[in-house]
Amino acid sequence: MADLLSRWLNPRLSQRVGFKRVRFDGWPQLVADTPKKAANYLIDPDVLGVISLLDLYGPTFYPSNLTSATERKLWGMEFMQGRVQDARYRHHFAIHEVEAWVLSQPEILPPAVKNRLPSKATQPETINFDEPPAKLLNKLYRETLRKDYKKVVEGTKLLAKLNPEIVYQKCPAFKALADDLLFLCPASIKL
Repeated sequence: MADLLSRWLNPRLSQRVGFKRVRFDGWPQLVADTPKKAANYLIDPDVLGVISLLDLYGPTFYPSNLTSATERKLWGMEFMQGRVQDARYRHHFAIHEVEAWVLSQPEILPPAVKNRLPSKATQPETINFDEPPAKLLNKLYRETLRKDYKKVVEGTKLLAKLNPEIVYQKCPAFKALADDLLFLCPASIKL
């Protein structure tokens, strides 16, 4: 993920910025520990910002009356940013999973999988809670390749093949994340 974001951001800057990935053991730990971890990083004046990212599909910390992707995204962003309360912190969601970004470029998928993608995959972030992108990919991998789609193995390889400009054009949640990264950079290093 850091590589994909770096490949989008750094061509827009006069000097490279780096990313430090901080892993959490699931979304409950991210929700619980982000305020403290973000504060620890934001003490450093060289840190331009802290961004947390969750798949929208999976977490259950939303109020039960929020059922649409938009409602959950907006509530979750406000909730997380309210917990950190620092202008250099942002929270984002992959809608519905980072695999939506993979689906933005079906040509990087194995041909048998690509050929079985439903028409709804042309707008990857509209693949919904009923069959989110990773579940769709797993189903297609099983049907065509007779193996499971593994997020860590196949997902990592596919993310490395993505053209970040295409993801930016096709996936509004990725665009919002990328735009926030650029916004957090000082004007002195923006091209």
